[in-house]
Amino acid sequence: MLGNKRGTSAVAGGTTLISRETRIIGNVHFSGNLEIEGEVVGDVLAAPGTDAMVRLVEAGSIQGEIHAPRVMINGSVEGAVHATSHLELAPRARVAGDVHYHIIEMAAGAEVNGRLLHCMETAADLDDGTCASAALQAPAAKVD
Repeated sequence: MLGNKRGTSAVAGGTTLISRETRIIGNVHFSGNLEIEGEVVGDVLAAPGTDAMVRLVEAGSIQGEIHAPRVMINGSVEGAVHATSHLELAPRARVAGDVHYHIIEMAAGAEVNGRLLHCMETAADLDDGTCASAALQAPAAKVD
């Protein structure tokens, strides 16, 4: 899953790293790969029409929403996650907010304190880059 970084080179564009001792206050707009080891206080937004990917490592945190086609989480997120293509939640992932996904992988130990909302179509199928969701009944999920 998250540890092997598979697929990171398949994304067009460069890689941006927010290192461990870095704190960004404000929204982050990106394309390509975004790897977060530090802290972001604001939304993380992929450029529309790209196959962008966010990778949040164990020490990283985001206080805001994530909007990207591909998202890999092993850190903490306080806000909604919108992964319109693929979402991976690694063992140390902690999400406090609703999770919108098209395809999800959730490892043992990952935690979601919010609703899991399956996207009926990928963002590529819709004009506005969001997905039409159908909520699962469980308000929170934890895999042990």
